[in-house]
Amino acid sequence: MPVHRPGSIRPRPFAVLVTALLAALSLSLPLTTAHAATTPARGSAHMGMGVLAHDGRSGTPSTGDATQTEGVDVAGYQGNVAWSTLWSSGVRWAYTKATEGTYYTNPYFAQQYNGSYNVGMIRGAYHFATPDTTSGATQANYFVDHGGGWSRDGRTLPGALDIEWNPYGAACYGKSAGAMVGWIADFLNTYKARTGRDAVIYTATSWWTQCTGNYGGFAAASPLWIARYASDPGTLPAGWPYYTMWQYTSSGPTVGDHDKFNGALDRVQALANG
Repeated sequence: MPVHRPGSIRPRPFAVLVTALLAALSLSLPLTTAHAATTPARGSAHMGMGVLAHDGRSGTPSTGDATQTEGVDVAGYQGNVAWSTLWSSGVRWAYTKATEGTYYTNPYFAQQYNGSYNVGMIRGAYHFATPDTTSGATQANYFVDHGGGWSRDGRTLPGALDIEWNPYGAACYGKSAGAMVGWIADFLNTYKARTGRDAVIYTATSWWTQCTGNYGGFAAASPLWIARYASDPGTLPAGWPYYTMWQYTSSGPTVGDHDKFNGALDRVQALANG
């Protein structure tokens, strides 16, 4: 009878293969899970969701400046908004996310858009752009058809194009600077043809520089809404000598995203009136 001495038994080839596969699987699972956890669901994007990750935070502006008017921007993830509380705190204008791409409409749009208006605020709607899904013209039409229009009632602001970091993939949506400029122009031209107004552009200087090559050609017509969580708005994108609106924090009271209009209330009314 053969005798097996200690250390003489060799592992079977099949067992070795199974062990190796299990080890590889255990290494890959955390990476897959982590990737899934960092990619949000389509439709969940909102103004400034990439600002902290890319530009950070470095303070807040001083309060009580009579030459600026406080505002907020809201989206579906915030649900029903306490507009009377915001009005009492001094907020006088608001933008509500209406659409994203051509696949999402905000289920809380009516409460947010009409609720701000009903307490006395000047309100507007914005569109979160996804230039990798459909054309600028297609998305502008979708926006206008789902709440992004404009009326000369003295209390409705022109629609805003939220163009910033892609939360679902490559920062510039896989587009060259020239292609991105073309996509934005397509959106803006279509929006103006549909509404008679030039859309506001919401962006961050760092994204604009990276993804449009710091293009300055839209500044003559489109008001700038700059995103920067700091004590001042910093360097603006090329072409704009001043900002019209400034998103300065994502951690304000009642609603996190707070903004300042670069002018007193009569200037907000002037933008609404066109």
